[in-house]
Amino acid sequence: MNLPLTEPRARTFASALDRLRSAQKSSKGAPPYSRYVNRPLGRIFAAAAFQAGMTPNQVTYISAAFTFSGILLIALAPSSWTVGGLVALALVVGYALDAADGQLARLRGGGTAAGEWLDHMIDAIKVASIHLAVLIAFYRFFQLPNPLWLLIPIIFTIAATVHFFGMVLVDLLTRVHRLQTGRPASNDGPASATKSLMKLPVDYGVLCVFFVLFGWRAAFLVGYLLLAVATVLYTFLVARRWHRQIVGFTAGNE
Repeated sequence: MNLPLTEPRARTFASALDRLRSAQKSSKGAPPYSRYVNRPLGRIFAAAAFQAGMTPNQVTYISAAFTFSGILLIALAPSSWTVGGLVALALVVGYALDAADGQLARLRGGGTAAGEWLDHMIDAIKVASIHLAVLIAFYRFFQLPNPLWLLIPIIFTIAATVHFFGMVLVDLLTRVHRLQTGRPASNDGPASATKSLMKLPVDYGVLCVFFVLFGWRAAFLVGYLLLAVATVLYTFLVARRWHRQIVGFTAGNE
């Protein structure tokens, strides 16, 4: 369910929060962190922003400020437990606010195309720059066992960028197809816990929390490598599924 939630400004924080709980997007297939942690945190921020009279774009800009502050810390500050904790906190808050802007838009009566564009543009910068920041950190602060380790953030950047672009594009093409054919949105049905768990290694929220290990360099290297490999494999598999889905749109016309 994803309906406008237009309500008078006189609503309390608790009532706004309760209204948001009753009108969330489908959680079918959503990554575990997004489903169980980020969306609930986003609801709290959205209700608070609503009470403060903020706009969704203002929340988006605050989200970007937290996210890119964390990314700058990765690239500029020597890795340590303190820096890792600050990076994780900044990224977690930025991600929660990223979920809050859309929820705030629904609470205010619905979002706009310009707001969606802004949100996706900032996400695109975030997806690429976070791994390039890790590349800089590897080069400046880590005693790498082999220079080939510098390829890992580059490969991670490519995989994460392709995954993000493919996800946005298939969503856009699906919406266009439904408009052209007059078909309603498919019934999501109950969420699949198994499918959700399969996305755990490529969940952006997991990456955010993972930076608490930034001060334990050996563990961070190994963990980051595993996340990169998982992202590459998942992107390859999901791209094949997306391709079959898009081909299915035109199969009857060929």
